[in-house]
Amino acid sequence: MTQAHRSAAFSELMAVRAMPAPGAGEVTITGSDPFYRTPFRVGETAAAVLAATGVAANDLWQLRTGRRQAVSIAVPEAAATLRVVDYTRKRDTDGQYRRPPISDSMKHMAMVTQPWPTADGRWFLPHFNLPHLERRVLDVLDCESTPASVSAAVARWDADVLETTIAEARACGGKIRTREEWLAHPQGAYLAARPVVEVTKVAEGQPEPLPPGDRPLSGVRVLDLTRILAGPTAGRTLAEHGADVLMVTAPHLPQVPEYVRDLSHGKRSCFLDLRHADQASRLAALTREADVFVNGYRPGQLGERGFGLEDLARLRPGLITVSVSCFGSGGPFAGRAGWEQIAQSVSGIAHTHGQMTGADGPKLAPAPICDYLTGYLAAFGTLLALARRTREGGSYHVQASLCQSAMFYQRQGLLSSFNHAPEQLTEAELEPLYVCEDSSYGNLLTLGPVLRLSETPCQWALPTPKLGGDPPEWLARGAALPALARA
Repeated sequence: MTQAHRSAAFSELMAVRAMPAPGAGEVTITGSDPFYRTPFRVGETAAAVLAATGVAANDLWQLRTGRRQAVSIAVPEAAATLRVVDYTRKRDTDGQYRRPPISDSMKHMAMVTQPWPTADGRWFLPHFNLPHLERRVLDVLDCESTPASVSAAVARWDADVLETTIAEARACGGKIRTREEWLAHPQGAYLAARPVVEVTKVAEGQPEPLPPGDRPLSGVRVLDLTRILAGPTAGRTLAEHGADVLMVTAPHLPQVPEYVRDLSHGKRSCFLDLRHADQASRLAALTREADVFVNGYRPGQLGERGFGLEDLARLRPGLITVSVSCFGSGGPFAGRAGWEQIAQSVSGIAHTHGQMTGADGPKLAPAPICDYLTGYLAAFGTLLALARRTREGGSYHVQASLCQSAMFYQRQGLLSSFNHAPEQLTEAELEPLYVCEDSSYGNLLTLGPVLRLSETPCQWALPTPKLGGDPPEWLARGAALPALARA
């Protein structure tokens, strides 16, 4: 990647930060794309966002100590974090580490969650993850959950009609659009006029000093009410900088075990079923002592339980509320739920990737590139909001979305040559990056944090937890936890 391309992504993020630029030599980004076989500058964009989170963590470090530190990131390593499942190894009974198999349910989801041609000559992607959402799509299509049956069913619909009908059923799917069509659509036009991550002060308040500690986020308490990739990535990133991150879920909520395993490092996990008043009250009590509340639910859903934006600001003045969504902060699609594949479909990524790789039609990029980038952007916005709260006080709302991430990738331009891309790190490249942990999933080697800070190395203090295995309470502020060992 040329320096101009690199600075375009990084400069856009520094404009969101709205502070003097980092000093010469503070940030180093090495390497270039392609890493994946796609025309998009995936690794370079991810590296720019991770470098920006380092700068934002540095802002907090400076507020603590008066010092700044060096920030560095390598493009191939940043790209690798967008498919972390490729690098997890579990120790077998013979002592060897092997890659755990992908579950049959995820293999099946990937087969049917693809672009299919429609009756009007367009393409449409229905989404089949999680049983209850899959059932809604199948009820609309009136078909079986097989590629042949789904293809035949989609072929009976016009794309726009199907997109609307799927949304009205509270299911998930998206029409394949070109980038130009998306930017001309009211939703795309709305997002194009907004920052890639939005940080909004929603209430005034007194400045709050950072809790004592030797990490940028030491003593900062984060409630993580998210599942499946983007939101959990945000929480895991905050944990890398020292936050106490408490995941809140419930036994009845469906999960994808591979993603829980790979995106829960550094966190704790508790069960609270918000359908029960006593457990909702416990979440309210946790919120009153929290600094950050990350919400990955369908837009408006937590508000129905008494945990909407205004409710949270009343519960805890000074709270940083983080919303992770598919379609962003406003526009005609804002209330719709969505996934990685839908963001790629509606925004132009699937169309361009298919066209430039010689596929027969639109094709998804070879990694969940929007999910991970959205998580990093949400963490970046959270760090910025915490610094603002420290300096000027107030409550803040941070908003990041899969579609904004898809548009951010596309703003970085396209590669003309990418067929030689490696797509994975070598074992030699991985060796210094691996973290070894004894977890509820067994003894694991996993790809550790790849962002480097010279004084406060990014690290996880806790192994990935058993879901619901911790009490719904905070650690004592200033509690010292050892870092997980690099392998």
